[in-house]
Amino acid sequence: MSEKALILDEQAIRRALTRIAHEIIERNKGVEDSVLVGIKTRGIHLAKRLAERINQIEEKDIAVGELDITLYRDDLTTKTSDNEPLVKGSDIPMDINNKKVILVDDVLFTGRTVRAGMDALMDFGRPSQIQLAVLVDRGHRELPIRADFVGKNIPTASNEKIVVELSEIDNNDQVSIHDK
Repeated sequence: MSEKALILDEQAIRRALTRIAHEIIERNKGVEDSVLVGIKTRGIHLAKRLAERINQIEEKDIAVGELDITLYRDDLTTKTSDNEPLVKGSDIPMDINNKKVILVDDVLFTGRTVRAGMDALMDFGRPSQIQLAVLVDRGHRELPIRADFVGKNIPTASNEKIVVELSEIDNNDQVSIHDK
């Protein structure tokens, strides 16, 4: 897999997340009754960064949860040696009943991850609304799912891959496009 182009650098990611934070606040008229839930793995770190920006803008804390969608996927690609799905565990420390849940992920592609995320959320309660925030929307939807908040739309070919690197995991902040 070879890198074709750098799409977002550290500064561009920071600006995109700041814009998304403002859009979340504006659309929801504040953040009362709102929570952020990041889809493992990179969505969690993006959700935490959004919570920090929202706090800087509104001077209000917004709860952040972590969602593991492994058991809700329709492909179950990550397996243990016993051919069982590798489950990392969710951490939703807040009540999501009647809350606006903003589901956060790094890349929106086919929509299957988001569908699995919505299914997993329903095991934790019944939100009044689910919104979707993604750093990158690359197109190629297989399900009728769209993001409410998008950092950058990057049209891609099916033989390309979007690679998101975040300093919390990869010691680097960037989004690049690669040939598969």
